[in-house]
Amino acid sequence: MKRNFAALSAQSFDLLICGGGIYGAWTAYDAALRGLKVAVVEQNDWGSGTSSASTKLIHGGLRYLETYDFKLVRKSLRERAMLLHAAPHRVWPLHFGVPVFAQQRINRLQLKLGLSLYDILASETSPSMHHCYFDAKQFSAHFPIIKEDTLKGGFTYADAQTDDARLVLELIAGAMDADACCVNYCRLVELSETNGKVDGAIIQDQLTQKKQQIGAKQIVFTTGQWLKKETSSKTWCRLAKGIHLIMPVALDAEALLLTAPSDGRVFFMIPWYGLTLLGTTDTDFNGDVERVTIEDSDIDYLLDAANNYLKTPWTRSDIIGSFAGLRVFKQNTSTSASSPPSAISRDWELKSALNGVHYSVGGKITSSRQDAASIVDAVCAQLGVSLPCATQDRLFPWAPQENFTAWSAHISDRAALLGIDEESAQWLLRRHGVRIMEIFRSIERDPDLAQRIIPSLPFVHADLMHCAATEMVIHLDDLLRRRLPLLILAKLTEDQLLQIAQRIADTLSWNNEQIAQEITHCNKYGGVW
Repeated sequence: MKRNFAALSAQSFDLLICGGGIYGAWTAYDAALRGLKVAVVEQNDWGSGTSSASTKLIHGGLRYLETYDFKLVRKSLRERAMLLHAAPHRVWPLHFGVPVFAQQRINRLQLKLGLSLYDILASETSPSMHHCYFDAKQFSAHFPIIKEDTLKGGFTYADAQTDDARLVLELIAGAMDADACCVNYCRLVELSETNGKVDGAIIQDQLTQKKQQIGAKQIVFTTGQWLKKETSSKTWCRLAKGIHLIMPVALDAEALLLTAPSDGRVFFMIPWYGLTLLGTTDTDFNGDVERVTIEDSDIDYLLDAANNYLKTPWTRSDIIGSFAGLRVFKQNTSTSASSPPSAISRDWELKSALNGVHYSVGGKITSSRQDAASIVDAVCAQLGVSLPCATQDRLFPWAPQENFTAWSAHISDRAALLGIDEESAQWLLRRHGVRIMEIFRSIERDPDLAQRIIPSLPFVHADLMHCAATEMVIHLDDLLRRRLPLLILAKLTEDQLLQIAQRIADTLSWNNEQIAQEITHCNKYGGVW
């Protein structure tokens, strides 16, 4: 993946996509595979908005059953099944525990009915994904961190997990392999029209400030929260803020779905790169979409909710990292403006303006592929071509062609021979798929690259160098927040940031002044303690 703004020069495209999050990435990948001439521009880094600030789940949405959103749950569960098959390195099963306590809001029978319906709606999945019930002693053995007083038992069920930022990146890489022109740090400045219909745009390189006119027969905005800044689309969406905290290790290989006692909202505790991901909140947001901050009240909400269940409570001093993002909901006239965000449908809609520009509104990561296929269908209809969806059941760009279990075993054996520890090898496989072979070759040349960057986290130096060299990294926080999420998984000191920056400086052609600027840039993300 090499950034090439010049490749956009004086060209005309069938489709220009503005926004490089999950919806833009899927749309570009599908459209390019169908044979359209595609360009994607992203004003920041790939997935730098909501698409790297999710709860990292590919799930049907068990809690949506409570609002009778059966259509969305069924759609999401079908996508979950497809992704588990098409991207076993990128999407993997994750089992959740749901404790049952005396006098809780949703009782055991209601949970049993909901989980049974969840299994029915996901009827095409294997029995290993179905729910089970355990008595109090058995459930405590699964989740020893949970308080045992008033615990009656609990259920387990399965969904799936991913690394959201890596998911976006792989799809962008796949689009580029299919001849799409994809450029990050490139902003759409102005649309151009002929006879009231859009036929192109002026784009600007954010690194050089150079502007370029390009032609485009169709334009789609997949800009997520930035829709609120556009005059034509700001009334179509509603924003809600969600924050997550990174906490010390508390779980092994299973997660927990819990209910906050203060308002009855669902939240999660999830194992994540050897630590615990706690989240999320869900509050209306009416501020500046360029500045999404974490408030004390957000932190207090999550800690209070978690501590209601934990034998050993967490305090603020236990927080390792945090991140915030904005969800985009389509504005629904049937839902009261005073309704909490948790009551709003996560479904998606494609809007089209009079000048022919399309806008993607709402949605969720799990169902984004299917929604993107609808976007490309609409684009193809406007272009007068009949080209079927190209992503359904298609193996991901970095997925192995052979049996995944056998391939994984071979990769693990080779990693061990190269001196890579078992946990780091597992995450390398999930992060890079078949591209792990390039990382192995670098370790063969320099065995020291098999060592961890930070002893407590499963990232090796070869991973860092590979990402810096091949994954369109522009800034240090691109590398340490989205390529390898070290900024949120560790309390990095300035010395550690300096060592990392110096290590990749030659690869990214940084001098000492640029290194200092990049470290300052990282400070904005709270990475220095």
